[in-house]
Amino acid sequence: MSGFQKLVRRVRWQLSDRGFVKGLGKFEELTAKILSIAMVVVVMVTIVDLILFLSTSLFNPSPAGFFSTTLSEIFGLFLSVLIALEILENITAYLKQHVVQVELVVVTSLTAVARKIIILDLEKVSGVSLIGLAIAILSLSISYWIVRRVHRR
Repeated sequence: MSGFQKLVRRVRWQLSDRGFVKGLGKFEELTAKILSIAMVVVVMVTIVDLILFLSTSLFNPSPAGFFSTTLSEIFGLFLSVLIALEILENITAYLKQHVVQVELVVVTSLTAVARKIIILDLEKVSGVSLIGLAIAILSLSISYWIVRRVHRR
């Protein structure tokens, strides 16, 4: 068989349904691996940012006091690390099982909304935004409850 015939045969297989789906699967795996690596970098940078922020805040306290402005920022950075780790766990779970774990996505979303509320400056936020956050929390909580109930069965 000539090289050209082998090439034609390979292209036909790649364009067949089975070959195409297999190619898509490899693309998804590669994409998930790249996202995992990027998320590890994000986690490391966020941890470095947290360490720098903590060291700067501890050694150069503001006149208003450490806990007045810094604590909510520290909690926000901690939660940012946790959110990034949860997203990494989502990607890893997808790589292992090729399934998006709904419970993990909802928990990550709840953590992100909790972070938003913790770092929220009430003087700069409108009532409509607060209502939106409340609806998001309620919706995500109900979703989490439903998913947990379904998984118990």
